[in-house]
Amino acid sequence: MESFKNATRRNNGLLAEAERSLLVWIAHRLPHAINSDHLTGLGFGAMLMVGVSYAVSRWWDAALLWVVFWLVLNWFGDSLDGTLARVRDQQRPRYGFYVDHILDSFGAAFVLLGLACSGRMTPIVAAVVLVAYFLLSIEIYLATYCVGRFEMSYWGLGPTELRIVLAAGTLMLLMKPMVTIWGRSLPLFDVGGLVGAAGMIVTVVVTTFGHIRILYAAEPVSSADPLLSVSSCRGGA
Repeated sequence: MESFKNATRRNNGLLAEAERSLLVWIAHRLPHAINSDHLTGLGFGAMLMVGVSYAVSRWWDAALLWVVFWLVLNWFGDSLDGTLARVRDQQRPRYGFYVDHILDSFGAAFVLLGLACSGRMTPIVAAVVLVAYFLLSIEIYLATYCVGRFEMSYWGLGPTELRIVLAAGTLMLLMKPMVTIWGRSLPLFDVGGLVGAAGMIVTVVVTTFGHIRILYAAEPVSSADPLLSVSSCRGGA
């Protein structure tokens, strides 16, 4: 417990610098009655409502506008909770990391369940996206522990950029829910989901090989013959 060392956080998203400044500015102005746990709960609750709104959109298209609203609230809670803790010097790195990311996992599952129920994404595509998301999450969390580096973005896309992409795609559903590829009409979110899943799988493969190389170099196998070592300890007998 005493030897715990917080991993280095890296966010190279396109909006990361501007977002960081904005979050610090907001954190300094939040009422002291609001703490990081409140924000984490808000972010999780908003993500659950994203899933509910997608499901409801099966019968009521206007629910898609609520998806965008809940995504904004999710950004506010999920992005600000850690910043608030750092600004107030109230960090609990193990507790915060665990709670934040286990709730993210449940939230992602709920969103994709809502999409599958909505008819905007076929269930098999939703399952593929969820598996790809969990594979990427596992790789990130293992690397956080083993490499000591917590990657929050890849290819210039972090959580905030992905929320923007999801919000833009959701608004597109109101205008063009189907797209034509090679003469075949497909749901917009099926195409987007498969592209996203493919991107996540490629990222997992690339980062896995990179981290294996780093860890292999950091922990080389000793070339000494253990039998020779035992013999020398016994005086060469």
